[in-house]
Amino acid sequence: MDALHKAKSLLPAQKTLSLLDEFKQFAFKGNVIDLAIGVIIGAAFGKIVDSLVKHIIMPLIGILLPSEQGYLEWKLAVSGKEIPYGLFLGEVINFLIIAAVLFLFIVKFLGWLTKAKKMEAAAPPSLTKDQELLCEIRDLLASQRGGGSS
Repeated sequence: MDALHKAKSLLPAQKTLSLLDEFKQFAFKGNVIDLAIGVIIGAAFGKIVDSLVKHIIMPLIGILLPSEQGYLEWKLAVSGKEIPYGLFLGEVINFLIIAAVLFLFIVKFLGWLTKAKKMEAAAPPSLTKDQELLCEIRDLLASQRGGGSS
């Protein structure tokens, strides 16, 4: 009875340790760390693009459509309320630039890598011994039919 009681008391501790081990395997796998690095780099890239849109592109657009504060001043008045569509336009341009860069990177750059892998995978696999024998039998039967006699 004592041994059974001790074994039962160890089960929660073993489950906790195995859960901790599973968490370590999940959290410290290369894919999770790569994903975290990608998110951090993506956030930094988003800030760079945001700055590009707000400080360079939109002021250049503001030169074409002059006003005192550029696109920040672009507002639509509806029933006494102002709708700042210039700010929205800046965010749309920000999104389009990020989407274009992601498209070029994922579809064009990584797609190129995927095509090369697909071409390697498309090469016919080598035949097994059984398949080679079956091909020889097929060829022999075809040659006998074509020969007419035997």
